[in-house]
Amino acid sequence: MKIMHRKTTVKALVAVLILCLVPAAQAQIKIGFMATLSGPAAAIGQDMYDAFMLGIEHSGGRLGGQAVQVLREDDQLKPDLATQIVQKLIEKERVSIIAGLTFSNVLMAVLKPVVDKEVFLIGANAGPAPVAGKQCSRYFFSTSLQNDNDSEGMGKYAQDKGFKRVMLMAPNYQAGKDLLSGFKRYFKGEVVDEMYTPLNQLDYQAEIVQVQAKKPDAVFVFYPGGMGVNFVKQYQQSGLLGKIPLLSASTIDATTLPALNENALGMVIVGHWAPDFDNPQSKKFVEDFEKKYNRIPSKYAAQSYDGALLLDAALRKTKGNVTDKKALQAALKSADYKSVRGAFKFNNNNFPIQHFYFIEVGRDARNRVNLVTKGRVLTDHQDAYHGDCPLK
Repeated sequence: MKIMHRKTTVKALVAVLILCLVPAAQAQIKIGFMATLSGPAAAIGQDMYDAFMLGIEHSGGRLGGQAVQVLREDDQLKPDLATQIVQKLIEKERVSIIAGLTFSNVLMAVLKPVVDKEVFLIGANAGPAPVAGKQCSRYFFSTSLQNDNDSEGMGKYAQDKGFKRVMLMAPNYQAGKDLLSGFKRYFKGEVVDEMYTPLNQLDYQAEIVQVQAKKPDAVFVFYPGGMGVNFVKQYQQSGLLGKIPLLSASTIDATTLPALNENALGMVIVGHWAPDFDNPQSKKFVEDFEKKYNRIPSKYAAQSYDGALLLDAALRKTKGNVTDKKALQAALKSADYKSVRGAFKFNNNNFPIQHFYFIEVGRDARNRVNLVTKGRVLTDHQDAYHGDCPLK
């Protein structure tokens, strides 16, 4: 009986040791990834999520050497729903980091509830002006751009081309207002009209009729995702494409080109990254993204991929510690990783200082309709709002 008792005791001790070790072995960093994954802009959110997961894969399936659990959430482009989602992620799931954030109205809704809880936000697309300025936070870092940036470059392009009269159009929400403001900051000619359409509107016949009536030298639009596909197609169907130059930001990209294809050839955009960037990080990213997902990655994918690499580098510096907030802030701020866009560093407001380029829709080396970089338009560009941010 004593032998049996001793065996039972040993088994019990082993069981206890196993129970103690399991949580340590399973310890992982929880990350909420929230993006717009349904509706006309679903392709943008999907590119962001897929690229973020590829970034984790390229980091050895971990971030900073630590096991991670990514909780995928669709905000459906509904700020109220997004607020409920982040509350669940923080209070129930106990996430340390939330990444993604496709649209600016969603980011504006969730920013305070997240950063007030000292949870880190890694924005991979939305870059509203208030968050770059007075509402900046030590807990928010953007691996994309401030909303105005692309349109500032396009405003400079319009000015350099000698256009005198331009019509402007965008959805009626924060990013739409930011982008038109950015264009006007660099374009000094006459704004014939400035039209704001409902977010997710897909029929633009009434607006195109006004273009035909007012006959501007050019039209500048910001219509991301499915909105952009519909606008360009309707613009072409009206006979205006090729007659009145169509300038755009976040309208012609890898998420919309499959639907537009040759209809977009010759169109010019401004951006901070394109699939033909000639650096090792970008080449590996593009090659592996195409191999894994069977499509050309968009700038949204590139930004989100960078978000994963930023987290990997920062968490390596903190040895996976997410509870030392100041240490993680400093590690993120250093941006000690190799970006797919090459030159990249954070400004005082935690938005990037980076180059912007003229990019044309043309044929790539495989004869596919793709984005082709033509030259730099803005060097080490800072957003217009960083001076309003109290961070140093």
